[in-house]
Amino acid sequence: MCQASPTLLAQPAFDGQKGPYMGIAILGSGPADEAAALELYRARCGYYDLQLAPYEALRRCAIQSLQLQPCQIVLDIGCGTGMSLDLLQQAVGPAGRVVAVDQSRDMLEQARQRVERQGWGQVELVCSPAQDADLPGQADAALFHFTHDILQTPAALDHVLAHLAPGARLAVCGLKWAPPWFAALNPLVWWNAAQSVTTLDGLDAPWAGLAQRGARLEVEPLYCGTLFLASGQI
Repeated sequence: MCQASPTLLAQPAFDGQKGPYMGIAILGSGPADEAAALELYRARCGYYDLQLAPYEALRRCAIQSLQLQPCQIVLDIGCGTGMSLDLLQQAVGPAGRVVAVDQSRDMLEQARQRVERQGWGQVELVCSPAQDADLPGQADAALFHFTHDILQTPAALDHVLAHLAPGARLAVCGLKWAPPWFAALNPLVWWNAAQSVTTLDGLDAPWAGLAQRGARLEVEPLYCGTLFLASGQI
């Protein structure tokens, strides 16, 4: 069971910086909007780490659920500024490999600086939409940490899963709509989603696309069902 803090959603962080969307997406149904996402994350990249800090316990639970071993290959899909890279590279060791993918050059530049400061030679950064990324053929695990738009992009899921070894482990976590008996929390879910996604499609069960493609996932609702951790194998 994930011991994530119950205060994960208590800090809907927006510090007043302004960008083309002022750090807020215009949300609706339909497919994820790649161009809008790039603008959104260009506006957020300078303070993204502060926004994601309240979710650090969930990140640690997700990575722990991957059960990584030395020498393995792990994919960090939608890696952002690289906040997961330290834990991932520790888990696979110097003989392992971490392939971190993000379509935002602004976010990936923050990740590059993090990698260079720490000297992580086993970390490879790939600037590309997930569906077009150059991935290793047989990765042992994949992490999707707060990557709702990717989870709602069928081509991205197909591409990532095609590059996982049979039995590879998956960890998926992020926001979700609260169940009806906690519906009063959904405005807070919306506020957080507006700072990180471009579509509300699938927010009731963001992991569903993976499950439909054969992933065997155990889903753990967290904080009254406004967050989730789904872990398992493909």
